[in-house]
Amino acid sequence: MPGQVHKHHRVSHILAEEIRAGVHADGTKLPGEHTLRERFGVSRTTVRQALNALGEQGLIATHAGIGSFVTFDGTPLDNRLGWTQALADQGTVLTTEVLRFETFTDLALAGELGLEASEFIALDRVRRLPGGQGISLERSRVPSVGPLVGLPERGLGDGSLNTALIAAGRIADSGEARISVSGIGEADAATLRRSPGEPFLRQSQVFRAADGSVVEQVTSLLDPSRFQLHVRTTGRGGHV
Repeated sequence: MPGQVHKHHRVSHILAEEIRAGVHADGTKLPGEHTLRERFGVSRTTVRQALNALGEQGLIATHAGIGSFVTFDGTPLDNRLGWTQALADQGTVLTTEVLRFETFTDLALAGELGLEASEFIALDRVRRLPGGQGISLERSRVPSVGPLVGLPERGLGDGSLNTALIAAGRIADSGEARISVSGIGEADAATLRRSPGEPFLRQSQVFRAADGSVVEQVTSLLDPSRFQLHVRTTGRGGHV
């Protein structure tokens, strides 16, 4: 494991330096996973860990099925990662408030996702503008399996759930999303400090690992005046 961690840090560091140096111009596509594996002599997992690390730094936005796009100057938002960082890069400072972080049992969700085990880690967060107004409310549900068991008690360290998932070897390979617009209810309006019935984008996503197992289920409420959703697909489909 330490060797694997060292390798993905080496790969991400080299690519980050190349992005900053302009080797990969803004908006151009990074080499595919196979090319990166051949270049660095590492595994597919190591390459994906390195790309996720670049995403955490706000240098790229990753989209399963279509490769990774450099966004160092343009900083487009990634639906799972980097909202706060990307907006901060654009001059918008956000605060993140954790509303819930615990392990719980949800039989209904387990049935919906086709899982035998019904224990999940719940992480609910609201992102606010300096005046306190909420612009996003995110509810993440992660199967409590393997190294992730007991995560709420240990804490997130750097505050990133994605970092914890990567460290546990839970890397999203594909995803699917349902997107709609609806008025927020009274409870969510109170949390966001908005008006009940105010229209928000509602996005429900399920991310899966390469073996098809569920990595994370996320439901987000997004202020449509600040967020736009762009669907990118290949000829055989992709995910938001």
